[in-house]
Amino acid sequence: MKVCFHEEEHEAKAQRALRNMPSEEDTLRVANAFKAISEPCRLKILFALRQGELCVLHIVEAVGGTQSAVSHQLRLLKANGIVKARREGQNILYSLADAHIVAVLELACAHLQCELG
Repeated sequence: MKVCFHEEEHEAKAQRALRNMPSEEDTLRVANAFKAISEPCRLKILFALRQGELCVLHIVEAVGGTQSAVSHQLRLLKANGIVKARREGQNILYSLADAHIVAVLELACAHLQCELG
């Protein structure tokens, strides 16, 4: 068996990675959030909501599809804590849950530009 010249350094890095590993529960929550975000229609909804609060009809105008389909996708996003809703009269207005979602979207776009450039 070949011994790595920097075995102690590698072991220290492995231990640091282990110490900083999120719990199984947190890892599962992050994975579920990424699953929710990864569907193209839901991602379009998030990009639309990045511009600010919108009702379902305006989201449908922005992303296409039917009101029923968009409402279904919004329910999934809300269940995963990615969007939030508030009632204003007869309308329900949707928005991104917090600034972290905006940051994830912006990082994804920056990454795409990096790949293309």
